Amino acid sequence: MTNFNENQTVYSLRGKDKIKILFVCLGNICRSPAAEGVMKAIVDENNDSARFEIDSAGTGNYHIGDLPDHRMRIHAQRRGYNLTHRCRQVNPSDFEDFDLIVAMDESNRRNLQRIAPTLEDEKKIIMMADFADLATRYDHIPDPYYEGAEGFELVLDLLESACNNLYYALK
Repeated sequence: MTNFNENQTVYSLRGKDKIKILFVCLGNICRSPAAEGVMKAIVDENNDSARFEIDSAGTGNYHIGDLPDHRMRIHAQRRGYNLTHRCRQVNPSDFEDFDLIVAMDESNRRNLQRIAPTLEDEKKIIMMADFADLATRYDHIPDPYYEGAEGFELVLDLLESACNNLYYALK
């Protein structure tokens, strides 16, 4: 796990007037829209939403235009997050539009590296799990799609931890 405050990509954004973050998973129906919802709630709670633009996308094109998975929406709603994002696919222009592109797992990171137009753009890719400080066996944010309720709860626990730490690392 990286020291949150030593991540050079994140550190370089401190003090910036506007920070644009894109959360990315495979289908953009579970992990990345949940991360988007959690992060938006954190910046709203800190009266800092004018400073942040937050979005999510998927590396695959399986669910374009759909709402997030109904199970993730239910579990998120129980925690006070309203996930209304419409799924979309990552495209090369996202590397121009966003300061940080946050991958949920190693497969997402590799796919993002293939999409990145330049080596400089690849430096914008960071791993969400690097910011989670829960004592778990996970070095990634696991995909809950084929899991039961406990999988969605675990993902939300990890995302709450990681998004809080990412937010404070950007302060």
